[in-house]
Amino acid sequence: MPLSLSVPPLMLTTGPVPVYPEVLEALSSPVLYDYHPVFQDFYAGVIEKLRIAFRSDIAPVIMQGEAILGIEAAAAALISKNDVVLNLVSGVYGKGFEGWANRYGKEIVELAVPFDEVIDPQAVREAFRRRPDITVVSLCHHDTPSGTLNPLNEIGAIVAEHGAYLIVDAVSSFGGMDAHPQAAHVDIFITSPSKCLGSTPGLSLISVSSRAWEKIERNRDAPRGSFLSLAAWKDASIPGRTFPVTPSIAEIYALDAALDRYALEGPENVWARHAETAAIAREGLNVLGISLWPKREEWCAPTTTAFRIPDGYSDVNLRDRLLNEHGILLSLGRADTAGKVLRIAHMGASAQPEFARKTISALSLIFSRSTD
Repeated sequence: MPLSLSVPPLMLTTGPVPVYPEVLEALSSPVLYDYHPVFQDFYAGVIEKLRIAFRSDIAPVIMQGEAILGIEAAAAALISKNDVVLNLVSGVYGKGFEGWANRYGKEIVELAVPFDEVIDPQAVREAFRRRPDITVVSLCHHDTPSGTLNPLNEIGAIVAEHGAYLIVDAVSSFGGMDAHPQAAHVDIFITSPSKCLGSTPGLSLISVSSRAWEKIERNRDAPRGSFLSLAAWKDASIPGRTFPVTPSIAEIYALDAALDRYALEGPENVWARHAETAAIAREGLNVLGISLWPKREEWCAPTTTAFRIPDGYSDVNLRDRLLNEHGILLSLGRADTAGKVLRIAHMGASAQPEFARKTISALSLIFSRSTD
């Protein structure tokens, strides 16, 4: 039986996010056989729409699993036993990449900052000066447990200067801001349909540069004949080719609808809506005297606003009061930020200025009642 909620909460969580109505409608489409010519042509069309959304010259790939699959697959495919990996760590997910890099690489060099700060591009330049043997760099663009946004384009330009390969986790940034693989010199760019695109979880959307495909082909340790094989999906969008595994048909329908909506609203308009919503949330928190988690407001992402738990409250208590008294569901912190923050997501359908205002109003009421 489907889950039934008498009054669904306003989900301002960091993922999955509420899906757009067009996406829900697409999910009800008949499920076709994956080798039916109609579906194969449809799939090729979705890949082309994604290529256009990525603003890339190269056809992307879609892997059939939540975006963590794409991130691990990227590490397994691109990193060889001869690679020295510079892992840029400004949050929980940036740190988490270390495990995969260690599994596949020769050596890991970590450049870390406190989780309420962002990576300084000049520190990346200095890392290359100290270690010119660095061949791969990994970056989490927007680390949602911190609500911080790293300077992707600046870092990408420095990595490109040194001829290294760049892997970017853009799971919670792509679609909510101007972040594109080719413009940022990214070799493997991974994102999810279930964040700023406002679709469902279950797919990894991946852009791979030409030079990265060449390196993957040379990497004898890159997975072949495996669910982790990125290379297996390289030509899967060509009608008549064999899919490595059965595609998640309904998820592809949903993605198609989300990409259509993104194009129809206009990417720049979508980004502006995300930025406006986040700005309203930050302004409201400042008025209430609540501190943002990032040390500097300019480091805040337009897709998540993380704020510090005020004295006298616990994260769980405050979250539960927002949910039970006002019908608003926020995300708790995670790992190093657990117990320290609550997170208001502005992604996809939840990136609406009125939702930010409603959340600030609810917090104001909670705090006023606590002092009565």
